[in-house]
Amino acid sequence: MTVSEARLSNSWLRGNPEAARIVIETVQLGLDRNRFPWVSEDREPTEAERGAAAIAAAALIAARKTMMARANAGKNFQEQKVKDALIASGFVEVPTRKIQTLHDAPGPGEFCRECDFGGRKADVVVRLWDNRVMPLESKVSGSATNSVKRLNNDAAVKDVSWIHQFGTAQTVPSAMLTGVFKTHNLESAQRDGLTIWWSHDLDTLTEWIETTR
Repeated sequence: MTVSEARLSNSWLRGNPEAARIVIETVQLGLDRNRFPWVSEDREPTEAERGAAAIAAAALIAARKTMMARANAGKNFQEQKVKDALIASGFVEVPTRKIQTLHDAPGPGEFCRECDFGGRKADVVVRLWDNRVMPLESKVSGSATNSVKRLNNDAAVKDVSWIHQFGTAQTVPSAMLTGVFKTHNLESAQRDGLTIWWSHDLDTLTEWIETTR
């Protein structure tokens, strides 16, 4: 636990009672006083307070799970759109595989999904007609704030790793985006070498791919 500089395993906390006390105090600092008023007042909760806190916590958990489910559904839908567009352009889907060198990647005019590309998972890996390999990440962002995590802390980090491992002449690290993204985050990712596509404009992707013949 970073704030309290402690570990949360039972055995460690039993052997470090002072650290356990700090962990408890740290957690209490972050408690919602409206949901858990009895904690700061050092008393037992009433039945009404306990019930209200349970309902509020359940609602927050349900909302979070719903957001995650919607994001995953959006990502899967986007990947399917990319797959359909590639097949319509004459590409063939091949079985997923572990790609340690570019020799392991699909052949020209082929693609695979959900594979290990240079030690990092890629949503789609496409072998372009000119033999370059395009690992493509599918990212859906529901807010400008969330775009940092989806784009810069994930796709762009993979992009830098792939360029370092395979080189700019042989790979075209890309991201297919849907949703809300801050302009400066998009520009930062592009400066890192990430090619950006938008799911509402798949024709731009397929038209560019056609130029690699």
